Amino acid sequence: MKKICALLCAALLSLLLTLPVAAEGETTSLLAEDAPALTAPAAYVVNLDTNIVVYEKESETQFQAASLTKMMTCLLMLEQYQDQLDTITLTAPSYIYDLIWEQTTNASTADIRRGDTQTLRNLLYAMLLPSANEAAYIVADYMGGGSIDNFVAMMNDEAAAIGCTGTTFTDPCGLDEGNVTTARDAYLILRALTAYDIVATVMATPSYDMGTNENYPTAGTYIIQNTNKLVCNTSYYREYNKGGKTGSLGEWQNFAGWHSQDGENYISVLLNVPNSADEEGGRPALRETATLMDWVFATYTVSPALDTTQPITESRIRYSTQTDTIMLYPADDMMTLLPREGGAALTEQSFDLPDSLTAPIHQGDVVGTVTLTIQGQTIGTVDLIAGSDVSRNQVLYTISRIGEFFSSTYFKVVIMLTMAVVAVYAFIWVLSILGVWSRESENK
Repeated sequence: MKKICALLCAALLSLLLTLPVAAEGETTSLLAEDAPALTAPAAYVVNLDTNIVVYEKESETQFQAASLTKMMTCLLMLEQYQDQLDTITLTAPSYIYDLIWEQTTNASTADIRRGDTQTLRNLLYAMLLPSANEAAYIVADYMGGGSIDNFVAMMNDEAAAIGCTGTTFTDPCGLDEGNVTTARDAYLILRALTAYDIVATVMATPSYDMGTNENYPTAGTYIIQNTNKLVCNTSYYREYNKGGKTGSLGEWQNFAGWHSQDGENYISVLLNVPNSADEEGGRPALRETATLMDWVFATYTVSPALDTTQPITESRIRYSTQTDTIMLYPADDMMTLLPREGGAALTEQSFDLPDSLTAPIHQGDVVGTVTLTIQGQTIGTVDLIAGSDVSRNQVLYTISRIGEFFSSTYFKVVIMLTMAVVAVYAFIWVLSILGVWSRESENK
């Protein structure tokens, strides 16, 4: 029987070790049961205010990253040069164009030509708006000390450092099919990238003026356009979308975006959405992202799950004649993501409290906790505090302590030892009496 139990425990442990691990601070509460059907084979949506996952589909499965790869190139550039975007200028080396053309003659560009010089700011806009492959290679050449391989190694090291477990980069732009990621990893990369304020400005820009150079000598003619039509004045436009990165190779598209409405914030990732999802407009990942996020904002809201002004439960009080019970209040309102329909009423409460509380108690004392769950998933735990002062009745306390002493194991042990000593003493005394009688009998 012991061997069978050991085997079962080992099997359970192995299963747990193979389960995906959530990002730091991330709650794997999958609340999306009635979400719209997606053609995207992989998706991931996280509420940034609570770190609750509201939609998940094959989020740990690897797919081709395509131009989502450029998010990592931008991240590495900003980590080192965020304060030098206008003071550092780079010249496009000739060899990078051969690397691009080896893979395709239809790569997206910002028309940065061999020998052209651009600021890091312009290169950032070029990578994030029209998804310019040459801009990514120019940055990789500079940061890699003339070696693209060195820069790709930096990309993979950074991916591992921020918690990516299914991502591998093989070039700085995403043209190579060896660039793979997962929906969850793409979320982690975009979350790290949006920590830089400049990214919000860049990604929300529908078009950008790259300035003038010898190829564009007339001011206002070198304009690049944003491929994320959710921020542009098109049929795809969504006011809540604050930016994102597109990507495509072949008959599908990726999109990683972040969204904000009424102070509530999300990051969404959809991978490899087939073009058939938007045959008319040709933006399938944007179309499905809009459908999904429309549903998210209509379905959920960040609101208090508890009311700190109302008692949530009560507990019995010992050693007091003032009251028999005390009302307990939540110490925090627990702002969390809740369904708009039903809200806090849908949560279930689980209390961690002793059977009774001991006076004296002061208002505000932490006496236990309450854990809230929704649809079987834990959403948080909050301290329970006493709602009033309760004084101790010293007579009750003393009587109780005396009673506890006489019923305690210690007292019982003392009594037993005392009785044993008395018994031994009595036995010895009897033996001594018998000995005296025996001697007196012999003397007679």
